[in-house]
Amino acid sequence: MAIPDPPWRAVPRQRPARAPLSQEAIVDAALRVVDRDGSAGLSMRRVAEELGTGPASLYWHVASKDALIDLLIDRVAAEVPIPEPDPGHWQEQLRDWLIGARRVFERHPGVAALTLGRIPTGPTLVRWAEWTLSIMRGAGIPDRIAAFAGDLLGLYLGATGYEATLPSMASATGEPLPPEEAVRMVRDYFASLPADQFPNVVETVDELFSGGPQERFELGLDVILRGLASYARS
Repeated sequence: MAIPDPPWRAVPRQRPARAPLSQEAIVDAALRVVDRDGSAGLSMRRVAEELGTGPASLYWHVASKDALIDLLIDRVAAEVPIPEPDPGHWQEQLRDWLIGARRVFERHPGVAALTLGRIPTGPTLVRWAEWTLSIMRGAGIPDRIAAFAGDLLGLYLGATGYEATLPSMASATGEPLPPEEAVRMVRDYFASLPADQFPNVVETVDELFSGGPQERFELGLDVILRGLASYARS
């Protein structure tokens, strides 16, 4: 029978080596935090915990939380494929591209809220701007309209993406109700209004409360694109 070594001769267990910190590793960790905890859960402390280090270590690679958010948005934006610009089919291209961007936001639901109120920066978002401008200017849309359209489309994408992350629909009673029940209550109220005073509301009540988020998103997108098309020069 083997005699065990005295405990003071035991080789100490070594801690596994940490992966070296880098800007890419920090952004990946931030994305995991946002995917798990939402935009409100993002902090330098939580990102540091995700990486098994202290917040001070992050600042060697990322200047601030705002800078990290810019990098994070650009990282997610890179998941949206950008086709070769074809001004002859600019409406179809913009529509397909924005629907694809919405799918990416659905994979990373906390990111949409982070885009609101921010000026796009980073290499991917600059490529987005160049691509959208190239197809709209190529289609004869005036520069001012094409430039402002980027803000409009970004706001629409960010706001609808953020709304989709809300945990529940606010009910008329203030109580937490299932979304379908909250909608039904308001629909029934609209349907009960006097038809002589609210003829249009009563006659369109089914349409007012029809369609899901994706159908409404695509309809709104079509309205925006038709509006932009009205500015295109022949």
